[in-house]
Amino acid sequence: MGDRVAVAMSGGVDSSLTAALLRERYEVIGITMRLWSAGGAERANGVDDACRVCQSLGIPFHVFEFAPQFQAHVVDYFCEEYRRGRTPNPCIICNQKIKFDLLLKEALKLGAVYLATGHYARIDASPGSYRLLKAIDQSKDQSYFLYGLGHEELKHLRFPLGEYRKDEVRRMAAERGLPSSGKGESQEVCFIPNGNYRSFLTRRLPPIRGEIIDLNGRVLGGHQGIARYTIGQRQGLGIATGERRYVIRIDGWANTVVVGPEEELWSDTLTASRVSFVSGEPPQGDIEVSAKIRSRSPGAKGVLSPRGEFFELRFYEPQRAITPGQAVVCYQGEEVLGGGIIENGS
Repeated sequence: MGDRVAVAMSGGVDSSLTAALLRERYEVIGITMRLWSAGGAERANGVDDACRVCQSLGIPFHVFEFAPQFQAHVVDYFCEEYRRGRTPNPCIICNQKIKFDLLLKEALKLGAVYLATGHYARIDASPGSYRLLKAIDQSKDQSYFLYGLGHEELKHLRFPLGEYRKDEVRRMAAERGLPSSGKGESQEVCFIPNGNYRSFLTRRLPPIRGEIIDLNGRVLGGHQGIARYTIGQRQGLGIATGERRYVIRIDGWANTVVVGPEEELWSDTLTASRVSFVSGEPPQGDIEVSAKIRSRSPGAKGVLSPRGEFFELRFYEPQRAITPGQAVVCYQGEEVLGGGIIENGS
């Protein structure tokens, strides 16, 4: 048997097949994270399912307790961003702070050479260099969520499912008799039961009433807390103007929601902070990229201009609802260059 590989197990079909495939070539151990303290769980996080899969494969299983770190780095961040009137992506922060930092370190302590996950992405390795690439199955590609990875992480990571389509994954899992082969996919944020953002945020952010105003500052109505709104929203505004109005801007300092016509949602420039590039260095000067401003967007061409700890991105065509707090991820072809957190669009 070759090198030891730790597989991050969730109990789902993707991580289960990852473990099964790698077990055919390596010494494999299963590891998972308990992200909620006993008695405070919002929803089961698959620890029991992961344990059953490891038992069926005959591999060791380890559980790491990361509840305090998850609360501090992911849940508190999620709530604070909404309090400021922004729309965060907690999965990206979890990858950066928990899975590919804390969990990776624990995997290496167990003697693993690699940490493998069920992400749909690919790693292209050459001597002294690593590139992060989109998955073969574009409909399942998860490279958007991984832009924060650098060479130091990538050299210890494996994403075997990036080479397969989802239907192939399910077929191979069924052929191997994995107990998770027929398990459905979760599309929800793991710590929000039933995807009910409003209920979750209301319990943690007591609503502070404020005003809904138009672009000229005219008061059109009131809101029950800015955490209930996001850029581009039209439903549930509770105002009657006789015309369609959308959330154009959320001002966390003034506690106001600014609405306007749909044409005001379109912008061709954004600024990103907390930037990260896979190579470890920003581009030397302006470069053309294809950029995603949300995980399911098709990508749009533009010019990336490094600005120290920030970058500016100028799109060739205006983009709808550029949303502060979301990530923008830049590509050249199939390669992920890097990304950052959107601060504003104009």
